Amino acid sequence: MHIIIKNKILSYGNYKVKCAVGKRGIGIKLKEGDLITPKGIYKITKIFIRKDRIKNLRTKIKTFPIKKNMGWCNDPNSKSYNRLIKYPFNPTFEKLFRKDNIYDVVVVLNYNMKPVVRNKGSAIFLHISKKNYSSTQGCIAINKSHIKKLVMLISKSTKVKIV
Repeated sequence: MHIIIKNKILSYGNYKVKCAVGKRGIGIKLKEGDLITPKGIYKITKIFIRKDRIKNLRTKIKTFPIKKNMGWCNDPNSKSYNRLIKYPFNPTFEKLFRKDNIYDVVVVLNYNMKPVVRNKGSAIFLHISKKNYSSTQGCIAINKSHIKKLVMLISKSTKVKIV
């Protein structure tokens, strides 16, 4: 069964919730920073969690703790582009260990990973939304209680279909 993202609704079987997507909507992703959530079908590669904030998260997919020195490289000129990094790190990156709670649970999708194409876009995550469901930079975001429930339901074979 797929997680389906369509018209700012995330559905998994009968489970349906409101979600946020990229500021410029769902479409063909043209480049890094274009604010588009890319159409397509993606595998879930990993789930990262803030263990200091999320306790006893049950999931069929292995989780990895987010540490203070973790980030995701979004610099198209770096050899580490669209990969998990540890900082200090010179090229630009996005911190995973944040003051706000949007990355307390991060479901990583395999967008632009094998092979990595420079400037095609990086870090397409399913993560926690801001309270007002404001748009993202290209990720999918749902409320904290919904993401906790969703990761309990899905398995490693679950795919994310963005239409």
